[in-house]
Amino acid sequence: MYATTVSRRVKAPPAAVYRVLVDPDAVAGWRVPDGMTGRVHEFDPREGGRFRVSLTYDDPGVPGKSGARTDTYRGRFARLVPDELVVEVIEFESDDDALGGTMTMTTSLTEVQDGTEVVIRHEGIPDAVPRQDNELGTRMALDNLARLVEGAQG
Repeated sequence: MYATTVSRRVKAPPAAVYRVLVDPDAVAGWRVPDGMTGRVHEFDPREGGRFRVSLTYDDPGVPGKSGARTDTYRGRFARLVPDELVVEVIEFESDDDALGGTMTMTTSLTEVQDGTEVVIRHEGIPDAVPRQDNELGTRMALDNLARLVEGAQG
C-alpha cells in the first residue's frame, strides 16, 4: 500500500469548491478521469453518510477493477468541515484480493490570494493500482473540478 498527494490551485473561493465536493451531480461529472463516465448510485454527504460511485471506461476493451469496464467504489464520509475539508473512507468493490482494503481520501481546501489550493491525499492505495494511474486520474479530476467551479464564477 502507498499514498499519493496531488494539488491544484483553483480560481474560485473555498465555499464554491466545497459545494462541488458534496454535490452528487457535480461529483458524477468532475471526479471522472478522461476516457471514463461517472455514475453516483448513493450519496449522503454528512459525517457517517454513505456513498457508492462507478467509473466506467469508454473503451470496451479496458478491464475494470469491479467488472467489465467498471471501477466501483463505496465508502463513507468520515469528516466534513464546510469550506475546508472532506475525508472519505473508500474501498473498491472487487473480487480481487489485491484491490482489497480501505483507503482514505482527504481533500483539503486552503484559501489563497487568487482562489483555493485544493490538495487530495490518498492513503492506503493497494499496490495493484499503479501509482502513475492514481496520480494521473487525480490530476484529471482536479482539472475537471477547476473547469466546473471556475466556469461558475464567470
